[in-house]
Amino acid sequence: MMSKILVTGGAGYIGSHTIVDLIENGFEVISIDNFSASSSSVLDGIKKITGKVVTNYPIDLTNFSDTHKVFTENKDIAGVIHFAAFKAVGESVEQPLVYYNNNLTSLINVLKCVKEFNIKHFVFSSSCTVYGNPDTVCVTEDTPQKSAESPYGVTKQMGERIIEDYLKTSKIGNAVLLRYFNPVGAHPSAQIGELPIGNPTNLIPAITQTAIGKLPKMFVHGNDYDTRDGSCLRDYIHVCDIANAHTLALQYLTNCKNTSNCEIFNLGSGTGITVFEAIKTFETTTQQQLNYEIGPRRKGDVVAIYANNNLAKEKLGWQIKYCLNDMMQTAWQWQLHLQS
Repeated sequence: MMSKILVTGGAGYIGSHTIVDLIENGFEVISIDNFSASSSSVLDGIKKITGKVVTNYPIDLTNFSDTHKVFTENKDIAGVIHFAAFKAVGESVEQPLVYYNNNLTSLINVLKCVKEFNIKHFVFSSSCTVYGNPDTVCVTEDTPQKSAESPYGVTKQMGERIIEDYLKTSKIGNAVLLRYFNPVGAHPSAQIGELPIGNPTNLIPAITQTAIGKLPKMFVHGNDYDTRDGSCLRDYIHVCDIANAHTLALQYLTNCKNTSNCEIFNLGSGTGITVFEAIKTFETTTQQQLNYEIGPRRKGDVVAIYANNNLAKEKLGWQIKYCLNDMMQTAWQWQLHLQS
């Protein structure tokens, strides 16, 4: 019998790819997404890839009554993967109360239902922003956290703490906290991918939208950082590799391989790439020339960070399948699909 998994934010970028991976690994999936930062068309893409129609509840998770109703109607939920959150770093600097209310209230409401309905397995979408500007560029899960550079990052730090504190009082609950670095790319079918609302704040959608002419030009936010070429350094990881880690995390919990009731894993490629290097890779891979210029630094940006991913490889059995060229090529194919 297939386990039923609730994915919150299931029409979002990482959520949708994770739903595909879960279905391909034999799970039954239901989704909660109110499309405030996504599109219902993503569910059609999931159907085209998997052949499955995923039931989605278009509710706001900050409304406890509506959230509770989903759990009441699905008392056989075996696990929850919680993605639903606002995620734009710059926007969070401008609208901190919106981010604190949405990201933390939704998490608390979901955890209340997890507790009431005795759901054993919980996977949380966290972020490398919890490290702030670390003293070491390559971070492990034990790297001391600095002050987050944005309210978005603070909500991830607080979200992890909320889950940890909840589990101290839970007799049956187990959680895995997955700290993403920079998910990029799209499903190789080009049926789902990143769908930013308005002007993109993430690098790769800005690159692809510029290359196709949707944006007249893109900006590199600062070229005077203390990195090898002056631009910010990040760890880019393909979204399908990120998605698979969630399936592995659930299997890790359901097979009782966890050694504590709350474990943390970095999800990154283990390699740092600068903004200029990412642009060059895109141009080389796709044979597209980009129109870009240098702009001022952006508030909330961390200077440089990449992952030590040994723990996820060792304990989850996680294997990275996609290289940087694959990330750029699939992102470009997705952009071409959107324009067709």
